[in-house]
Amino acid sequence: MIKLTINGKTVEIEEGATIMEAAAKAGIKIPSLCHLKDVHTYGSCRICVVEVDGMKNLQASCIVRARDGMVVHTNSPKVRAARKVLYELLLSDHPKDCLSCNRNQNCELQELGYELGITETRLEGERSGCSVDISPSITRDTSKCILCRRCVTVCNEIQHVGAIQAQNRGFDTVISPAMGLPLNSTACAMCGQCTVVCPTGALQETDGLSRVWKALGDPGRRVVVQVAPAVRAALGEEFGLPCGTPVTGKMASALHELGFDDVFDTLFSADLTIIEEGTELLQRLQDVLTGGDAVLPMITSCSPGWIKHIEHQFPEELDHLSTCKSPHTMMGAVVKSFYADRLSMDPRDLYVVSVMPCTAKKYEIQRGEMEVDGNRDVDAVLTTRELARMIKSAGIDFVNLPEGSFDAPLGLSTGAADIFGVTGGVMEAALRTVYELVTGRELPFEGLHVTPIVGLEQIKTASFVIEDTLLEYKHLEGVEVKVAVTSGLEGASMLMREVAEGTSPYHFIEVMGCPGGCIAGGGQPRPKEDDFRKKRAAALYSEDEHKPLRKSHENPDLMKLYEEFLGEPGGHLAHKLLHTHYVKRGKYNELV
Repeated sequence: MIKLTINGKTVEIEEGATIMEAAAKAGIKIPSLCHLKDVHTYGSCRICVVEVDGMKNLQASCIVRARDGMVVHTNSPKVRAARKVLYELLLSDHPKDCLSCNRNQNCELQELGYELGITETRLEGERSGCSVDISPSITRDTSKCILCRRCVTVCNEIQHVGAIQAQNRGFDTVISPAMGLPLNSTACAMCGQCTVVCPTGALQETDGLSRVWKALGDPGRRVVVQVAPAVRAALGEEFGLPCGTPVTGKMASALHELGFDDVFDTLFSADLTIIEEGTELLQRLQDVLTGGDAVLPMITSCSPGWIKHIEHQFPEELDHLSTCKSPHTMMGAVVKSFYADRLSMDPRDLYVVSVMPCTAKKYEIQRGEMEVDGNRDVDAVLTTRELARMIKSAGIDFVNLPEGSFDAPLGLSTGAADIFGVTGGVMEAALRTVYELVTGRELPFEGLHVTPIVGLEQIKTASFVIEDTLLEYKHLEGVEVKVAVTSGLEGASMLMREVAEGTSPYHFIEVMGCPGGCIAGGGQPRPKEDDFRKKRAAALYSEDEHKPLRKSHENPDLMKLYEEFLGEPGGHLAHKLLHTHYVKRGKYNELV
């Protein structure tokens, strides 16, 4: 431990801590811009400079280590003057279009100007070149980039994708893919983690609102909306509610007030995914045990960012993926077949909107594989952040809305579907159903939670022996099933290297593209708390635990869908509507 003095306060802290960390321990906030706790420390913006007795130059508090006996001043006249000049230099190469920028009133650069007391822009000069790159998922506006490099760190060191880097030097520096290529011409996974950490409007989800508003205003269209599990655990944050507040009922009410004709729940198709995916897993296991050539381990296919990543980085291992579509595209296919028949409507007159925590879903719906008989499964994707803007622009008082509900026949769900939004949730939901189908008994874990795979660790594993099976599954008796769960593309690559080398011991692997799962997706509200993943996960587990039905195969409306329309799980019609294939891609996103 060391002792130092900050603004007259004595602070004791572990050796190796930075001045900024020491100040935070003393309850002193030092303004910063490029720094992002536990994610990115680079020291490029210099807004966090402080004055240290005995040192001639101001020091960047986010990178300079505290030393025993150090005397620090975080708010001296010299420090305040330097911060203002540094901020004005940043602003001199930044557009002044705050009112039309969708980060207005939610922009860290804007907030910093208020905090520093900036009332005028005194510095004008040469402006760096700007370009706008609009990919299906992410829009890059280099004129708004402040070169903080947070996005570079997230892409390279957390996700290990490496789609963007700092190109050129000095005033010509730009954050972009190599050779200035557009994102859609690279191995970018479209996960959108870069949009979450960007402090300005330089990186944001590609707009989906304009198309949705247009569809809602078209009297010839019936507009159907569905909402992913993770959205209900985070949407409230956009309206000032505490992090992790579940807002399922208010969200359903808001969607009705916005004018959607049908408000369905992606949780219904999450239950559907479990039936199809569980059937596929059992078929593969049985085939292998009887000498067949089915491919194991089987890997989940719900996360489109993960799907694009494996297509680029492990194209020879695509057979390990489940053939199931993601839940929201399954829902779209059901709406434009079963529901269209029920309404006696042409599927082309149905417009399906998905509200997702994910930017990669915007890319997914444009894939040629996500359509049936020439009809796109889903027509538009809105992120959680976009839905919040939509509600605000409609003048809806979200916080005081009554508790609404989803519409029949595609709105009922079980608790197993709720936990789809958190890492380990898809695996747990699948095991709840598969184990019971094979043994006739509930999964032997307290509260149905598979404890070893609950939590936010990067890679989690579990195993259990199948005992006392039902007669038709006798050949599975005594088999030790081994499963693994990971979230974030770094962990996915670790597990995939084992698969590629033939050393993977697992039968079933769950992969989610974003660290922590969909609760921390690229389209979710930008977090203001360090433990936001834990709180959002707790919200989904709470939703699960308070439902009367907690296993996907207990959903009566889903079973009715099979009886009246789909037929057998994994059957011909189910495969046509609910299953797909994936493609090998090169480093420039070309098909190979």
